Amino acid sequence: MGREIRIEFQKFHGLGNDFIVADGRGLPRLLPSLARAITSRNTGVGADGFLVVLPPASRAHDARVRFFNADGSEPEMSGNGIRCVGAFLMTKGGTKRSLAIETSAGLKTLRLASSRPGRWIFRVSMGAPILEAPHIPFKAGGGGAPVVDFPLRTSRGPVRATVTSMGNPHCSVFVKSFDAFDWPTVGSELERDRHFPNRTNVEFVRVVSRRRIEVRFWERGVGITQSSGTGSCGAVVASILNGLTGRQVMVETLAGNLQIEWPEGGEVLLTGPAERIAQGVYFYRGSR
Repeated sequence: MGREIRIEFQKFHGLGNDFIVADGRGLPRLLPSLARAITSRNTGVGADGFLVVLPPASRAHDARVRFFNADGSEPEMSGNGIRCVGAFLMTKGGTKRSLAIETSAGLKTLRLASSRPGRWIFRVSMGAPILEAPHIPFKAGGGGAPVVDFPLRTSRGPVRATVTSMGNPHCSVFVKSFDAFDWPTVGSELERDRHFPNRTNVEFVRVVSRRRIEVRFWERGVGITQSSGTGSCGAVVASILNGLTGRQVMVETLAGNLQIEWPEGGEVLLTGPAERIAQGVYFYRGSR
């Protein structure tokens, strides 16, 4: 056990997907261990993820962020998480309505749509989806792009998946009913399916109309979550690729709705809230 370290934090949620956000300057170097400790819902603060905000590599940008899942793994991107980073920057006295934030998945731009005390709505330019199997990455056996209706085996029977990336890998499966399908078991199996060398996030999608879908999420390194920003984008991209929806889609999650747009030939745009729910000091006493 190491010495006790005081870590000031704020806690936000983006439609029930909750994150602890802290200034990365002065944090311990073993960030995966810290992420596991601080996100524990029994012995830590408790959250789906831990977001570390750092100075940007370029002075033209506002910040750099590293995302950590509750298991200590480091995803490339989080659509709900980056809105919470935007909100965190706003609480630090930011007055800009547009933010440029560096991530492992590239530079992301956030535009503030509206705000009230403790709650912000951002429109995020998420980048163009990645559809080529080697870049997702997905071991598709030499298949072309996009990866649509690909057969995968599970203990609950075969499923047909559409595979994409929003900077992090996504596997979208269309279902007729969530109640009649054991999606948590299938999600846990698909996360570690041999076709995904870096594991994958999994979305189960029920199409309601050309402009609305309902989604359940199994997130890589976390498990079941109330919502997912990149997962919602992946589900909409999959719906469009399969000809099931238009290019502007409302995503219904267990915690509320996200608006996703994918203009033809353009970037995916995500609009949704971030809400501050707590702040305090966490006492870190070494790796756990």
